Amino acid sequence: MTDEVWNTERLHDHFAQSLRVSEMYYDSKTEHQRLKVFQNGTFGRVLTLDDVVQTTEGDNFIYHEMLTHVPILAHGAAKRVLIIGGGDGGIAREVLKHASVEHVTMVEIDAGVVDFSKEYLPTLSQGAFDDARLNLVINDGAVFMKETDDKFDVIIVDSTDPIGPGEVLFTDTFYGHAARVLTEDGIIVTQNGVPFMQGDELTNTMRAFQALFQDATCYLATIPTYVGGPMALGWGSHSTKARNVDLATLEARFVAANLTPDYYTPEVQKAAFALPGYVKKLFP
Repeated sequence: MTDEVWNTERLHDHFAQSLRVSEMYYDSKTEHQRLKVFQNGTFGRVLTLDDVVQTTEGDNFIYHEMLTHVPILAHGAAKRVLIIGGGDGGIAREVLKHASVEHVTMVEIDAGVVDFSKEYLPTLSQGAFDDARLNLVINDGAVFMKETDDKFDVIIVDSTDPIGPGEVLFTDTFYGHAARVLTEDGIIVTQNGVPFMQGDELTNTMRAFQALFQDATCYLATIPTYVGGPMALGWGSHSTKARNVDLATLEARFVAANLTPDYYTPEVQKAAFALPGYVKKLFP
């Protein structure tokens, strides 16, 4: 049908994905990027930045749960969490489910993302922006990381791909500042793309992590709209003990946290660090 409208993401040179737009709710260009929110029959409301899918109502739970519960439960005593990016509020939503977390600083470069996410994607944040523990800072994440004197138990980098405003969040300098503000047993986790399609992202991050952290690796999660295989989530820590916590301890922490996730389980956490050969080969 000629009247069908599709959003086509051309993030890769030889591959694209298209989602049918059944209704367009928002389409506007901000100072930094073009934002769209539209309805799709499979994934519900979809948020894109410059036509690249960022999150959807349908499958966001996988990404957000794995970027939050994995480091927080591995740490076991995280009280201060830093979120870089995450303007849709999904990461904050999951972090704030942990009653043990006392303070969350969220640094988002684009206030427009926060404002329209509250209006058009309220199911992602679920009131997280109203939580008294959350301090929302509108600033460049790289600038904030360079200038802050605060210390954090967990840093979650919920960035776009290393194009445009998100590019500085993949540099050795940014990761160096992150290493400085992590506590002794702190953990940083990062979005590192789909390694089958974007191998350089993981290679470059792991090169930096290996120079900065005692424990440097990644773990995997399969998210339908991040196509091309499982997504790599970078992991860096000044200590090896968090990643090596045993399953029984993870299960006890999970029960104590009273979480009811749809993807995450302690067993999934342990298994996520088992990497296929082609992913291991991307490590420097």
